[in-house]
Amino acid sequence: MPTATAATAIDHVQVAIPAAGEEAARAFYRDLLGLPEIEKPENLRGRGGVWFQTATLQLHLGVDPGFQPATKAHVAFRVADLEAVRARLAAAGRPVREDEPLPGYRRFYTEDPFGNRVEVLTPERS
Repeated sequence: MPTATAATAIDHVQVAIPAAGEEAARAFYRDLLGLPEIEKPENLRGRGGVWFQTATLQLHLGVDPGFQPATKAHVAFRVADLEAVRARLAAAGRPVREDEPLPGYRRFYTEDPFGNRVEVLTPERS
């Protein structure tokens, strides 16, 4: 049984991007994946980066001066139409890589403009 101090949800995930990567991030996360951008709080804007919102989670892209892409750790985005997202990414020249099956899902991996691994998946139809 969870205690009163147990975490109840994940509020946001932060992914590192290089300096001046905001426009490339918008082109990928907003324009290709369809995530709505949200405004960062004024006191954090000077740090750079960009934030996005899903129905239940925020994605914070933060500038890291010593940026190294995350090639194993990743965010997985659940989408309604996997094939449409796959086609949109491929048409934009983004890599689309298959992986081992995940029971109950169809999925693939891509990477953002900075080399960060990104998973895209949808539940199997019954």
